[in-house]
Amino acid sequence: MLRRTFVKLLAATGGSLAAPAAAFAQATPGPGAATPAGTPVAIPTPETGYAPVNGVQLYYEIHGAGPPLILLHGGLATGALQFGQLLPALAQSRQVVVVDLQGHGHTADVDRPLAYEAMADDVAALIGYLGLGQADLFGYSLGGGVALQTAIRHPALARKLVLASTPFRRDGWYPEVLAATSALNADAAAAMVGTPLYDAYAASAPDPTAWPTLVAKVGQLLGQDYDWSTAVAAIEAPALVVVGDADSVRPEHALELFRLLGGGAPGDFGPLPPSQFAVLPGTAHSAVTFRADLLLPILGPFLDAPMPGG
Repeated sequence: MLRRTFVKLLAATGGSLAAPAAAFAQATPGPGAATPAGTPVAIPTPETGYAPVNGVQLYYEIHGAGPPLILLHGGLATGALQFGQLLPALAQSRQVVVVDLQGHGHTADVDRPLAYEAMADDVAALIGYLGLGQADLFGYSLGGGVALQTAIRHPALARKLVLASTPFRRDGWYPEVLAATSALNADAAAAMVGTPLYDAYAASAPDPTAWPTLVAKVGQLLGQDYDWSTAVAAIEAPALVVVGDADSVRPEHALELFRLLGGGAPGDFGPLPPSQFAVLPGTAHSAVTFRADLLLPILGPFLDAPMPGG
């Protein structure tokens, strides 16, 4: 019963994990998933630090050198857990900044609710703190919402967006996923002790006993209604919208996001639209950022392509 509950909670929060259990087989890096060649690559020791932004000591890691790319994890995850399969390849040609959002991982919680807008302001302040000028943003699930709000609230800072499993409206989730968010409480937090999500948190959090508070705050955030349609349609940054064919985000919702961001025009009758759309086959929500075999071949070309009008 607890395992079934955890599966629902995982879908609800947007957290990802690598676990050996059959229930999470898709999220477990298999042969060929770690790198294009299928050989796991050790991640060199990154530069790390804490940026004092908006009352938060925001933890970040910097990997590699080149154009800046900021990675924003899903709910309850850490940046390292979420993007570990992608980091070695991405850092070969980019300055990859991995963030632990408010209350997640190394970043201690503060006395404010979790809000997409506030976390977006944190990311914007981090870009200024690191002197990046402008950066590409890759957000997954909850982190995708933060990426969207960063582009909405601070458009000059977001060059390109990669939005994986990202709803721009609450009904973008399947109804059963929405129902599961109501179970994010102290009992759920206790049920998740011993899972990879909890283990990553406990290994990095300044106060591991704050886990139930984080779970409850994520539940409160996901329980709020929102609709960013109008604001999303005004975003000018090119976007790559990614969804799994068995995602917790409805595929028609992801397609709607793609159209709002300027995608969907017939390329044979004019220039290709600046935004792109990708459906990962055989991929559930929890597995999306672990599918390096499918993501890496499309991430590089999208991020490397010239900006429209450039």
